Amino acid sequence: MREAYDVIYAPVITEKSSRQMESSNIYTFIVNKDANKIEIGQAIEKLWDVTVKDVRTMRYSGKTKRSQMARLARNAGTPGRRPSFKKAVIQLTEGDHIELYEAD
Repeated sequence: MREAYDVIYAPVITEKSSRQMESSNIYTFIVNKDANKIEIGQAIEKLWDVTVKDVRTMRYSGKTKRSQMARLARNAGTPGRRPSFKKAVIQLTEGDHIELYEAD
């Protein structure tokens, strides 16, 4: 099995994910593309000492983007790509909580 830090990369902090954290005890993370739901759940439980109730995953393909300075670039006709990533939505059991950032 992989280390927990090799499975979980970063939390996703957006308006929607913040609302879900407060109301439904749901947290969102960027995870390794090759990780499965079992590995993700075990990594979350190991890192924060909580009990995972449900894990949902989704894959996002990278978007094609034009360079802002495309006319000055060496390969002016070739567009670039943003990286692909995998996102996991974790629901914790009632009473568990992950402190991702300090709210004053």
